[in-house]
Amino acid sequence: MLTSGQIDVIVPGVRRLVARNPGYMTGPGTNTYLIGAERFVVVDPGPVDEVHVGRILEETSGRIDAVMATHTHPDHSPCVEALARASGAQVLGRPAPPHGRQDATFAPVRVLSDGDVVRIDAYSLRTLHTPGHASNHLCFLLEGAGLLFSGDHLMEGSTVVISPPDGDMKQYLGSLERLQHEPIASIAPGHGEIIEDAQREISAVIAHRLKREAKALERLRQAVRTNLETLVISVYDDVDPRLHPIAQSSLLAHLLKLEQEGRVWRDDEAHWMIRE
Repeated sequence: MLTSGQIDVIVPGVRRLVARNPGYMTGPGTNTYLIGAERFVVVDPGPVDEVHVGRILEETSGRIDAVMATHTHPDHSPCVEALARASGAQVLGRPAPPHGRQDATFAPVRVLSDGDVVRIDAYSLRTLHTPGHASNHLCFLLEGAGLLFSGDHLMEGSTVVISPPDGDMKQYLGSLERLQHEPIASIAPGHGEIIEDAQREISAVIAHRLKREAKALERLRQAVRTNLETLVISVYDDVDPRLHPIAQSSLLAHLLKLEQEGRVWRDDEAHWMIRE
């Protein structure tokens, strides 16, 4: 089981250093990845923490060419600025969107687009724009190894929260389906252990989300007209009720997707109904 501060070799040229931010939503902590041999790229250094910055500098001897963030949620990118300042590394990624719980300090000198490649030593990381959990979310595929640095797009042992307005369930499912056509063998998530059978996991997450969506439609048919706070209790009746406030965000994302598709609608009092 992972613990804060733990460091492991994932594959040759890739190490995982767990940031010191364990918690309810972060598990053991944010996974920071150090990629390279003589020179390094760092992915997701996590929240601001001088001790963690020191560990990264120690493990890389300060030879960091680039620091990248998969997205700008506060458990992934705030440490980028301090690490870049300490090492002279370039900051790569996508700027924070104007809405949602985002890290406004993240200021990439190079904005990464889908298909961009970042090279370090003999390693190449191909950028995949995967909106859904966040509109600016990126995954990075280590070419030749089939290892995907997934940030919060996929994580071990849990589904991720999709929180509108920046989170978008339709985009999220589309991004997952896109990954089914990429040469991905294993997943290095932003939290938790390595996922060894990537395509099986991707298919399972898609199936789980669609099953939850079907359950929401079924409960709406039974209720006829209901609000989000009531609907979450029956749609997530297999989940600890203490998680229902968080589950409301993902349920809203499902309903907004269904609304876009013309399958449900809501009235002026925010009650949801099936559109027959």
